[in-house]
Amino acid sequence: MPTPADIDTPTPLLGRLSPRLFMRRHWQKKPLLIRQAMPDVQPPLDRKALFALAASEAVESRLIVQGANEAPGGWRLRSGPLPRRALPAVSQPGWSLLVQGLDLHVPQARALLERFRFVPEARLDDLMLSWASDGGGVGPHVDSYDVFLLQVQGRRRWRVGAVRDATPEPGLPLKILARFEPQHEWLLEPGDMLYLPPGWGHDGVAEGECMTASIGFRAPERAELAREVLGRLLEGDDAGPRVVYRDASQPATVEPGRIPPALQAFAADAVARALREPRALQAALGEALTEPKPHVWFAPGEAGALEGGVVLDPRTRMMYDDAHVFVNGESWRAGGRAAKLMRRLADARRLNASELARADEAARELLMQWLEDGWLQALDGPAKE
Repeated sequence: MPTPADIDTPTPLLGRLSPRLFMRRHWQKKPLLIRQAMPDVQPPLDRKALFALAASEAVESRLIVQGANEAPGGWRLRSGPLPRRALPAVSQPGWSLLVQGLDLHVPQARALLERFRFVPEARLDDLMLSWASDGGGVGPHVDSYDVFLLQVQGRRRWRVGAVRDATPEPGLPLKILARFEPQHEWLLEPGDMLYLPPGWGHDGVAEGECMTASIGFRAPERAELAREVLGRLLEGDDAGPRVVYRDASQPATVEPGRIPPALQAFAADAVARALREPRALQAALGEALTEPKPHVWFAPGEAGALEGGVVLDPRTRMMYDDAHVFVNGESWRAGGRAAKLMRRLADARRLNASELARADEAARELLMQWLEDGWLQALDGPAKE
């Protein structure tokens, strides 16, 4: 969990910038190449384990092959699960395997992700690991999110440029830019990292076998977020009294196809009422931001002792605001000492034994329920801070 001192301390991770200075100068503004951001970095898992993970239905994976004669434009895309027999030979050039959400399955990947918690959790998407044979890549493209591209094995050459025309090549299974004009070219080696804000086109090509970790931060699209929040607000409104449109003063009409102005006003009032309560809007937003992805599921856990400490399951999304705590799409009102404890859990993703000892009965009951839901895991011994 970052402290005020941490975010003001220069770090090799950000090219000797402090997190505060990095966010001010580069976040959502301009790229940054960082040589030896993690000098001793190791792949979160080896090639064999990554190929095995791609075969699982529990993960999201993609195979991209360049130079496929039978495919449109020479590019072939296949979504997982991908058994080993579906993958080309390692010696075949020009192909890539992408595995999303590695942080949900591999502790080492989660540990890499923890290095970037100077960015709000609400923006975090996941860690994707890309393995590529020599010449492998996904073509020049542009993303709508912020990304840190960390080279964890081998070498990859990146060409980067601001995109003025995001029109993709027609007829391809991938959104490859039809017109890409790179302004920078860098060769990244293990430990090097490249930060790219949204709107910057990039094309990474492996020079020999390589692995690249992509730490992505999602930017909610306005209309999509509005739909999700409004949907949750209206679900909550179902608990109130039913108010049905009434039109006792509706006169006979010669324009039966026209929507009555009174009905338009009724609909506008319904939406306005849903938005009028700030706490309800905040709760709907927090629930939407912590909703697990569709392919994420939790195995029921067993209620256990809390004395040794607890840690959030890697798949659990937990956030808070001034009045609520949000976990995996659900919300609770929280105040006082209990709120302080829950905020600590959201920030640090764990509580140690001494912190748990200060929990009141209601907080302990809630933590026990999360243990049973599989959202939380009990630690055998005292948890360190």
